[in-house]
Amino acid sequence: MVILDASASTGRHGALGRAKALLSGLFEQAYRQRVRLAVLQAGGRDARWSWLDRPASARLQAWLIRLGAGGGTPLEDALRQAHDWLVRRQRQRPTERQRLLIFTDGRLRHLPAQLIPCCPSLLIDIESGPIRLGRGRLLAERLGAEYRSLD
Repeated sequence: MVILDASASTGRHGALGRAKALLSGLFEQAYRQRVRLAVLQAGGRDARWSWLDRPASARLQAWLIRLGAGGGTPLEDALRQAHDWLVRRQRQRPTERQRLLIFTDGRLRHLPAQLIPCCPSLLIDIESGPIRLGRGRLLAERLGAEYRSLD
């Protein structure tokens, strides 16, 4: 499961472009390994499913190329949707290995409420530019996720 913050703030200083480059490689690897993916895009007003429980394919790469940044950061909505979907998925397929990857610059009005992680999670902080708020690390701690900076 991938959550990608595509809010307006990620469009500045190349943050979204750098995240897309990393995701492109990840999607290629998923394709070669025949991994099923779910991708939630958090940008604008609502989080929306861009890819749901399908094998990686060239269509996913095409979506990634077209993706632009804009609007707000509905990351809390995306986290809630992802959590609910992953919990249902675990009940349906208990032997499946799951992993949640969150790409965000952490530029939220407020940090979301703590969610109990339902699978190993990794937050990749894509914040860039001369002024950094450093909220990605705090968000990772709140979510019980491992933290990595894209740098």
